[in-house]
Amino acid sequence: MSLLKKIFTAVRGGAREAGEAIVDANSIRILEQEIKDAEGHIAKAKQDLTSVMAKEMQANREIESLKKQIGEYEGYTMDALNKGDEALATEIAEKIASIEPELAMQEETKISFSAHADRLRDLVKKTERQLGEYKRQLTMVKTTDSVQKATSAISDNFTNSNSKMMSATESLERIKKKQRDFDDKLKAAEILDSENADTSLDAKMKQAGIGPKTSSANSVLDRIKAKKGA
Repeated sequence: MSLLKKIFTAVRGGAREAGEAIVDANSIRILEQEIKDAEGHIAKAKQDLTSVMAKEMQANREIESLKKQIGEYEGYTMDALNKGDEALATEIAEKIASIEPELAMQEETKISFSAHADRLRDLVKKTERQLGEYKRQLTMVKTTDSVQKATSAISDNFTNSNSKMMSATESLERIKKKQRDFDDKLKAAEILDSENADTSLDAKMKQAGIGPKTSSANSVLDRIKAKKGA
């Protein structure tokens, strides 16, 4: 029995951990939905507040109407008394007495509606302020989450592509070497062309008898014989 209890406890613990993991993975989405739900509740509260305020205004109009009736009947009572008709004055006074309880009830109703409306207004304002703060916090949380995801992606990509980076570096060096070899060959060809141009020019000058004189064995021998004869 103890073993079964431990297994059941382990299963519950695993379910709790899985539930927490799901909540953590969807925490921003959950917060957004909670804010939307709160906005719906505020909208409903405003509708209720509108209804209460309407009933308060109705009660206030009824109070004004009853007060007007009482004022009129009080005037009639005074007229009856001035005419010495005590019986009629009493009858009118009874009418006033029948209206006053309704007036008292309407005044209590108006006070109740007014107090309830005030509480609702305060609650709506407080909730809207809190909701505004939650919205601001949600924006900050979403921005932070986006930055963290981008940072994580960059880090993961860099780690996973180290070998690719090395391969890319080697490829880049091979390309640079090939380009240097091409430049060297081009420069060598230019030098060779220049040398060939100089040799051709020297041959043309020599054929025309222009340029520095070169000594030969015959010219040297002729020079020596000339000195001996002298």
